[in-house]
Amino acid sequence: MSTLFTPFKIGPLLLKNRSIRAAAFEGMCAGHQLSNELLDYHLSVARGGVAMTTIAYAAVEKSGLSFPHQLLINDSLKPSLKLFADKIHQEDTALSIQIGHCGNMSKYSLIGRRPWSATSHINLYAPCFAKAMTQKDMRQISLSFAKATQIAIDCGLDAIEIHAGHGYLISQFLSPYINTRRDEFGGSIENRMKFMTMVMEEVLGVAKDKIAVIVKMNMDDGFKEGMHKEEALIVAKKLETIGVHALVLSGGYVSKAPMYVMRGDMPLKTLASKMDNKMMGIFTRVFGNKLIPSLDFKENYFLDDATYFRKNVSLPLIYVGGILSKKNIDEALDAGMDFVAIARALISNPSFINDIKSDETKQAICDTCNHCIAVMYNGPFECNKHQLIHHES
Repeated sequence: MSTLFTPFKIGPLLLKNRSIRAAAFEGMCAGHQLSNELLDYHLSVARGGVAMTTIAYAAVEKSGLSFPHQLLINDSLKPSLKLFADKIHQEDTALSIQIGHCGNMSKYSLIGRRPWSATSHINLYAPCFAKAMTQKDMRQISLSFAKATQIAIDCGLDAIEIHAGHGYLISQFLSPYINTRRDEFGGSIENRMKFMTMVMEEVLGVAKDKIAVIVKMNMDDGFKEGMHKEEALIVAKKLETIGVHALVLSGGYVSKAPMYVMRGDMPLKTLASKMDNKMMGIFTRVFGNKLIPSLDFKENYFLDDATYFRKNVSLPLIYVGGILSKKNIDEALDAGMDFVAIARALISNPSFINDIKSDETKQAICDTCNHCIAVMYNGPFECNKHQLIHHES
Protein backbone atom coordinates (compact mmCIF):
# COMPACT_ATOMS: atom_id res chain seq x y z
CA MET A 1 0.00 0.00 0.00
CA SER A 2 1.16 3.52 -0.80
CA THR A 3 2.36 5.60 2.15
CA LEU A 4 -0.46 7.98 1.22
CA PHE A 5 -3.03 5.59 2.59
CA THR A 6 -1.33 4.86 5.91
CA PRO A 7 -2.24 6.56 9.21
CA PHE A 8 0.02 9.07 10.95
CA LYS A 9 -0.18 11.42 13.94
CA ILE A 10 -0.01 15.19 14.32
CA GLY A 11 0.44 15.73 18.04
CA PRO A 12 -2.60 14.20 19.77
CA LEU A 13 -4.42 13.65 16.43
CA LEU A 14 -4.27 10.40 14.46
CA LEU A 15 -5.23 10.87 10.81
CA LYS A 16 -6.40 7.94 8.67
CA ASN A 17 -4.14 8.85 5.75
CA ARG A 18 -1.61 11.48 4.71
CA SER A 19 -3.90 13.83 2.75
CA ILE A 20 -5.21 17.20 3.98
CA ARG A 21 -7.41 19.72 2.22
CA ALA A 22 -5.18 22.79 2.32
CA ALA A 23 -6.37 26.03 3.89
CA ALA A 24 -7.13 27.83 0.63
CA PHE A 25 -9.65 30.67 0.91
CA GLU A 26 -13.13 29.55 -0.17
CA GLY A 27 -14.84 32.98 -0.19
CA MET A 28 -18.06 31.46 1.21
CA CYS A 29 -18.51 33.28 4.53
CA ALA A 30 -20.73 36.27 3.77
CA GLY A 31 -21.19 38.43 6.84
CA HIS A 32 -18.19 36.64 8.41
CA GLN A 33 -20.36 33.58 9.14
CA LEU A 34 -20.19 29.92 8.20
CA SER A 35 -22.53 29.03 5.35
CA ASN A 36 -24.32 25.94 4.09
CA GLU A 37 -22.38 26.39 0.86
CA LEU A 38 -19.09 26.12 2.74
CA LEU A 39 -20.29 23.05 4.65
CA ASP A 40 -21.46 21.38 1.45
CA TYR A 41 -18.07 21.87 -0.15
CA HIS A 42 -16.11 20.51 2.81
CA LEU A 43 -18.52 17.57 3.10
CA SER A 44 -17.82 16.75 -0.54
CA VAL A 45 -14.09 16.81 0.17
CA ALA A 46 -14.53 14.65 3.29
CA ARG A 47 -16.55 12.12 1.30
CA GLY A 48 -13.85 12.32 -1.35
CA GLY A 49 -11.28 10.65 0.88
CA VAL A 50 -9.11 13.24 2.63
CA ALA A 51 -8.05 12.56 6.21
CA MET A 52 -8.61 16.17 7.28
CA THR A 53 -10.22 19.21 5.70
CA THR A 54 -9.37 22.79 6.69
CA ILE A 55 -11.67 25.80 6.93
CA ALA A 56 -9.57 28.65 5.61
CA TYR A 57 -8.63 32.13 6.60
CA ALA A 58 -10.58 32.85 9.79
CA ALA A 59 -9.67 36.17 11.44
CA VAL A 60 -9.09 35.97 15.20
CA GLU A 61 -10.68 39.39 15.71
CA LYS A 62 -12.37 42.15 13.73
CA SER A 63 -9.13 44.12 13.33
CA GLY A 64 -7.75 41.28 11.18
CA LEU A 65 -10.40 41.16 8.45
CA SER A 66 -9.60 41.67 4.76
CA PHE A 67 -12.89 40.72 3.12
CA PRO A 68 -16.63 40.96 3.82
CA HIS A 69 -16.91 37.23 3.03
CA GLN A 70 -14.06 36.16 5.34
CA LEU A 71 -14.79 34.13 8.47
CA LEU A 72 -14.49 35.79 11.89
CA ILE A 73 -14.02 33.34 14.75
CA ASN A 74 -15.76 34.45 17.95
CA ASP A 75 -18.24 33.15 20.52
CA SER A 76 -21.25 33.77 18.27
CA LEU A 77 -19.79 31.29 15.78
CA LYS A 78 -19.83 28.38 18.24
CA PRO A 79 -23.22 26.76 17.41
CA SER A 80 -22.58 26.69 13.65
CA LEU A 81 -18.94 25.66 14.04
CA LYS A 82 -19.89 22.76 16.32
CA LEU A 83 -22.50 21.61 13.80
CA PHE A 84 -19.89 21.89 11.06
CA ALA A 85 -17.47 19.70 13.03
CA ASP A 86 -20.17 17.12 13.80
CA LYS A 87 -21.10 16.84 10.12
CA ILE A 88 -17.50 16.42 8.99
CA HIS A 89 -16.81 13.83 11.71
CA GLN A 90 -19.74 11.77 10.46
CA GLU A 91 -17.70 11.23 7.29
CA ASP A 92 -14.75 9.80 9.28
CA THR A 93 -12.76 12.95 8.53
CA ALA A 94 -10.98 15.36 10.87
CA LEU A 95 -11.61 19.10 10.82
CA SER A 96 -9.09 21.91 11.15
CA ILE A 97 -9.50 25.67 11.01
CA GLN A 98 -6.87 28.15 9.87
CA ILE A 99 -6.72 31.22 12.12
CA GLY A 100 -4.80 34.39 11.51
CA HIS A 101 -4.73 38.17 11.32
CA CYS A 102 -4.31 40.06 8.07
CA GLY A 103 -2.25 42.90 9.53
CA ASN A 104 -1.66 45.57 6.91
CA MET A 105 -3.94 43.72 4.49
CA SER A 106 -6.94 44.39 6.74
CA LYS A 107 -9.51 46.74 5.22
CA TYR A 108 -10.35 50.07 6.88
CA SER A 109 -13.94 49.79 5.62
CA LEU A 110 -14.36 46.55 7.60
CA ILE A 111 -12.41 47.28 10.77
CA GLY A 112 -13.15 51.00 11.14
CA ARG A 113 -9.59 52.18 11.71
CA ARG A 114 -6.04 52.01 10.38
CA PRO A 115 -4.73 48.46 10.05
CA TRP A 116 -1.95 47.19 12.30
CA SER A 117 1.43 45.93 11.16
CA ALA A 118 4.98 45.53 12.43
CA THR A 119 5.81 49.06 11.27
CA SER A 120 4.08 52.13 9.85
CA HIS A 121 4.11 52.04 6.06
CA ILE A 122 1.96 52.37 2.96
CA ASN A 123 0.44 49.19 1.54
CA LEU A 124 -0.86 49.84 -1.99
CA TYR A 125 -2.61 46.47 -2.16
CA ALA A 126 -5.05 47.23 0.70
CA PRO A 127 -4.67 50.27 0.04
CA CYS A 128 -3.84 51.74 3.44
CA PHE A 129 -1.29 53.37 5.68
CA ALA A 130 -0.62 50.80 8.39
CA LYS A 131 0.04 51.63 12.03
CA ALA A 132 2.97 50.13 13.95
CA MET A 133 1.81 47.89 16.79
CA THR A 134 2.66 48.59 20.39
CA GLN A 135 3.49 45.79 22.82
CA LYS A 136 0.00 46.24 24.27
CA ASP A 137 -1.45 45.65 20.79
CA MET A 138 0.70 42.54 20.38
CA ARG A 139 -0.53 41.20 23.69
CA GLN A 140 -4.14 41.78 22.65
CA ILE A 141 -3.68 39.89 19.38
CA SER A 142 -1.89 37.02 21.14
CA LEU A 143 -4.84 36.63 23.48
CA SER A 144 -7.21 36.71 20.50
CA PHE A 145 -5.32 33.78 18.96
CA ALA A 146 -5.62 31.94 22.27
CA LYS A 147 -9.35 32.64 22.47
CA ALA A 148 -9.84 31.37 18.91
CA THR A 149 -7.98 28.20 19.89
CA GLN A 150 -10.32 27.68 22.84
CA ILE A 151 -13.35 28.16 20.60
CA ALA A 152 -12.02 25.49 18.23
CA ILE A 153 -11.57 23.12 21.18
CA ASP A 154 -15.05 23.88 22.55
CA CYS A 155 -16.58 23.12 19.15
CA GLY A 156 -14.85 19.77 18.84
CA LEU A 157 -12.36 20.58 16.09
CA ASP A 158 -9.31 18.38 15.73
CA ALA A 159 -6.66 20.92 14.73
CA ILE A 160 -5.90 24.59 14.29
CA GLU A 161 -3.54 26.05 11.74
CA ILE A 162 -1.85 29.32 12.68
CA HIS A 163 -1.18 31.41 9.57
CA ALA A 164 2.36 32.75 9.94
CA GLY A 165 3.13 33.08 6.24
CA HIS A 166 2.20 34.80 2.97
CA GLY A 167 2.75 38.34 4.26
CA TYR A 168 -0.03 38.46 6.85
CA LEU A 169 0.53 39.84 10.35
CA ILE A 170 2.90 37.26 11.88
CA SER A 171 4.76 37.09 8.57
CA GLN A 172 5.02 40.89 8.54
CA PHE A 173 6.95 40.68 11.80
CA LEU A 174 9.16 37.87 10.49
CA SER A 175 10.06 39.54 7.20
CA PRO A 176 12.80 42.20 7.11
CA TYR A 177 10.89 43.77 4.19
CA ILE A 178 8.14 45.05 6.50
CA ASN A 179 9.73 44.76 9.93
CA THR A 180 12.19 47.63 10.22
CA ARG A 181 11.50 48.20 13.92
CA ARG A 182 14.33 49.47 16.10
CA ASP A 183 13.10 47.94 19.35
CA GLU A 184 13.35 44.40 20.70
CA PHE A 185 10.87 43.15 18.05
CA GLY A 186 13.00 44.21 15.07
CA GLY A 187 16.45 43.72 13.63
CA SER A 188 17.76 40.17 13.96
CA ILE A 189 15.62 37.15 13.11
CA GLU A 190 15.67 36.30 16.81
CA ASN A 191 13.99 39.62 17.55
CA ARG A 192 11.62 39.40 14.60
CA MET A 193 10.38 36.03 15.93
CA LYS A 194 9.34 37.44 19.31
CA PHE A 195 5.79 38.37 18.31
CA MET A 196 5.29 34.94 16.72
CA THR A 197 6.62 33.32 19.90
CA MET A 198 4.27 35.43 22.02
CA VAL A 199 1.31 34.23 19.94
CA MET A 200 2.38 30.60 19.95
CA GLU A 201 2.98 30.47 23.69
CA GLU A 202 -0.58 31.69 24.28
CA VAL A 203 -1.99 29.21 21.75
CA LEU A 204 -0.03 26.24 23.10
CA GLY A 205 -0.97 27.17 26.65
CA VAL A 206 -4.61 26.73 25.72
CA ALA A 207 -4.20 23.80 23.31
CA LYS A 208 -2.20 21.47 25.59
CA ASP A 209 -3.07 17.95 24.34
CA LYS A 210 -6.66 18.85 23.43
CA ILE A 211 -6.06 19.85 19.81
CA ALA A 212 -3.30 19.57 17.21
CA VAL A 213 -1.42 22.83 16.58
CA ILE A 214 -0.11 23.39 13.05
CA VAL A 215 1.71 26.46 11.74
CA LYS A 216 1.79 27.55 8.11
CA MET A 217 5.07 29.37 7.49
CA ASN A 218 7.14 30.69 4.62
CA MET A 219 10.30 28.91 3.60
CA ASP A 220 11.01 31.94 1.41
CA ASP A 221 9.12 35.22 0.93
CA GLY A 222 9.87 35.03 -2.78
CA PHE A 223 11.62 38.36 -3.35
CA LYS A 224 15.05 39.84 -2.66
CA GLU A 225 14.19 42.02 0.35
CA GLY A 226 12.21 39.31 2.12
CA MET A 227 12.99 36.40 4.44
CA HIS A 228 14.83 33.49 2.83
CA LYS A 229 15.31 29.86 3.77
CA GLU A 230 18.33 30.35 6.04
CA GLU A 231 16.34 32.60 8.37
CA ALA A 232 13.16 30.60 7.80
CA LEU A 233 14.91 27.49 9.07
CA ILE A 234 15.64 29.36 12.32
CA VAL A 235 11.90 30.08 12.53
CA ALA A 236 11.06 26.41 11.94
CA LYS A 237 13.49 25.26 14.63
CA LYS A 238 12.02 27.78 17.07
CA LEU A 239 8.51 26.47 16.41
CA GLU A 240 9.74 22.92 16.91
CA THR A 241 11.40 23.87 20.19
CA ILE A 242 8.31 25.53 21.65
CA GLY A 243 6.15 22.50 20.91
CA VAL A 244 4.24 23.02 17.66
CA HIS A 245 2.93 19.69 16.34
CA ALA A 246 3.49 20.20 12.58
CA LEU A 247 4.48 22.77 9.95
CA VAL A 248 2.90 23.54 6.59
CA LEU A 249 5.84 24.59 4.40
CA SER A 250 4.85 27.33 1.97
CA GLY A 251 6.20 30.57 0.53
CA GLY A 252 5.31 33.87 -1.09
CA TYR A 253 4.01 37.26 -0.05
CA VAL A 254 0.57 38.46 -1.15
CA SER A 255 1.53 42.15 -1.31
CA LYS A 256 4.90 41.66 -2.99
CA ALA A 257 5.22 38.21 -4.60
CA PRO A 258 1.69 36.78 -4.82
CA MET A 259 2.32 34.29 -7.62
CA TYR A 260 5.24 32.79 -5.68
CA VAL A 261 2.48 31.27 -3.52
CA MET A 262 0.43 29.77 -6.37
CA ARG A 263 2.58 29.93 -9.53
CA GLY A 264 1.36 30.42 -13.07
CA ASP A 265 -0.55 33.41 -14.45
CA MET A 266 -3.21 35.44 -12.70
CA PRO A 267 -6.23 35.86 -15.03
CA LEU A 268 -6.27 39.63 -14.68
CA LYS A 269 -9.44 40.27 -16.72
CA THR A 270 -11.37 37.89 -14.48
CA LEU A 271 -9.84 39.43 -11.35
CA ALA A 272 -10.69 42.95 -12.50
CA SER A 273 -14.24 42.07 -13.59
CA LYS A 274 -15.06 40.70 -10.13
CA MET A 275 -13.96 43.81 -8.26
CA ASP A 276 -16.68 45.98 -6.72
CA ASN A 277 -14.48 49.06 -7.00
CA LYS A 278 -14.50 49.89 -10.72
CA MET A 279 -11.44 52.13 -10.46
CA MET A 280 -9.47 49.29 -8.87
CA GLY A 281 -10.70 47.05 -11.69
CA ILE A 282 -9.36 49.46 -14.32
CA PHE A 283 -6.12 49.86 -12.35
CA THR A 284 -5.73 46.06 -12.23
CA ARG A 285 -6.31 45.68 -15.98
CA VAL A 286 -3.72 48.37 -16.80
CA PHE A 287 -1.03 47.69 -14.20
CA GLY A 288 -1.80 44.12 -13.14
CA ASN A 289 1.13 42.56 -14.99
CA LYS A 290 3.51 44.72 -12.97
CA LEU A 291 1.74 44.22 -9.63
CA ILE A 292 1.11 40.49 -10.10
CA PRO A 293 3.90 39.20 -12.35
CA SER A 294 3.58 35.63 -13.59
CA LEU A 295 5.84 32.86 -12.34
CA ASP A 296 6.17 29.56 -14.17
CA PHE A 297 4.14 26.71 -12.71
CA LYS A 298 5.71 23.30 -12.21
CA GLU A 299 4.42 20.32 -10.27
CA ASN A 300 5.71 20.08 -6.66
CA TYR A 301 7.25 23.55 -6.99
CA PHE A 302 8.09 23.88 -3.26
CA LEU A 303 9.56 20.41 -2.84
CA ASP A 304 13.24 21.32 -3.21
CA ASP A 305 12.97 23.89 -0.43
CA ALA A 306 10.85 21.56 1.71
CA THR A 307 13.50 18.85 1.44
CA TYR A 308 16.05 21.30 2.87
CA PHE A 309 13.79 21.77 5.91
CA ARG A 310 13.23 18.01 6.22
CA LYS A 311 16.97 17.53 6.66
CA ASN A 312 17.09 20.03 9.51
CA VAL A 313 13.93 19.55 11.61
CA SER A 314 12.30 16.42 12.98
CA LEU A 315 8.67 17.44 13.64
CA PRO A 316 5.96 16.39 11.14
CA LEU A 317 6.04 18.38 7.90
CA ILE A 318 3.08 19.02 5.60
CA TYR A 319 3.97 19.62 1.96
CA VAL A 320 1.88 21.99 -0.17
CA GLY A 321 2.35 23.28 -3.70
CA GLY A 322 1.72 21.92 -7.21
CA ILE A 323 0.17 18.53 -6.46
CA LEU A 324 -1.82 17.24 -9.44
CA SER A 325 -1.32 13.48 -9.30
CA LYS A 326 -0.55 10.51 -7.08
CA LYS A 327 2.94 10.59 -8.56
CA ASN A 328 3.39 14.09 -7.10
CA ILE A 329 2.11 12.90 -3.71
CA ASP A 330 4.39 9.87 -3.64
CA GLU A 331 7.36 12.06 -4.60
CA ALA A 332 6.68 14.38 -1.67
CA LEU A 333 6.16 11.55 0.82
CA ASP A 334 9.24 9.69 -0.45
CA ALA A 335 11.24 12.90 0.10
CA GLY A 336 10.36 12.72 3.80
CA MET A 337 7.19 14.79 4.01
CA ASP A 338 4.67 13.32 6.45
CA PHE A 339 1.52 14.75 4.85
CA VAL A 340 0.45 16.53 1.69
CA ALA A 341 -1.95 19.49 1.67
CA ILE A 342 -3.92 19.91 -1.55
CA ALA A 343 -6.06 22.82 -2.75
CA ARG A 344 -6.57 23.26 -6.51
CA ALA A 345 -6.93 19.56 -7.28
CA LEU A 346 -9.68 19.39 -4.64
CA ILE A 347 -11.37 22.55 -5.89
CA SER A 348 -11.69 21.07 -9.37
CA ASN A 349 -12.57 17.61 -8.02
CA PRO A 350 -13.42 17.07 -4.31
CA SER A 351 -13.12 13.27 -4.86
CA PHE A 352 -9.51 13.49 -6.04
CA ILE A 353 -8.14 11.27 -3.24
CA ASN A 354 -10.70 8.50 -3.76
CA ASP A 355 -10.13 8.71 -7.51
CA ILE A 356 -6.39 8.16 -7.28
CA LYS A 357 -6.93 5.39 -4.74
CA SER A 358 -8.91 3.46 -7.33
CA ASP A 359 -6.75 4.54 -10.29
CA GLU A 360 -3.28 5.76 -9.38
CA THR A 361 -2.64 7.01 -12.92
CA LYS A 362 -5.51 9.51 -12.75
CA GLN A 363 -4.51 13.17 -12.98
CA ALA A 364 -6.29 16.12 -11.41
CA ILE A 365 -8.50 17.90 -13.92
CA CYS A 366 -7.12 21.26 -12.75
CA ASP A 367 -5.21 23.04 -15.52
CA THR A 368 -3.70 25.63 -13.10
CA CYS A 369 -5.46 28.51 -14.90
CA ASN A 370 -5.90 30.18 -11.46
CA HIS A 371 -9.49 31.21 -12.23
CA CYS A 372 -10.47 29.95 -8.76
CA ILE A 373 -7.95 32.29 -7.17
CA ALA A 374 -9.03 35.30 -9.24
CA VAL A 375 -12.68 35.00 -8.14
CA MET A 376 -12.36 33.95 -4.48
CA TYR A 377 -11.30 37.39 -3.26
CA ASN A 378 -14.63 38.89 -4.29
CA GLY A 379 -16.98 35.94 -3.82
CA PRO A 380 -17.18 32.14 -3.65
CA PHE A 381 -14.46 30.28 -5.52
CA GLU A 382 -15.44 28.42 -8.65
CA CYS A 383 -13.64 26.19 -11.12
CA ASN A 384 -13.69 26.68 -14.86
CA LYS A 385 -13.06 22.98 -15.42
CA HIS A 386 -15.64 21.38 -13.16
CA GLN A 387 -18.91 22.23 -11.48
CA LEU A 388 -18.44 21.86 -7.73
CA ILE A 389 -20.02 18.72 -6.32
CA HIS A 390 -22.55 19.66 -3.64
CA HIS A 391 -24.27 17.29 -1.27
CA GLU A 392 -27.25 17.80 0.97
CA SER A 393 -26.08 18.72 4.44
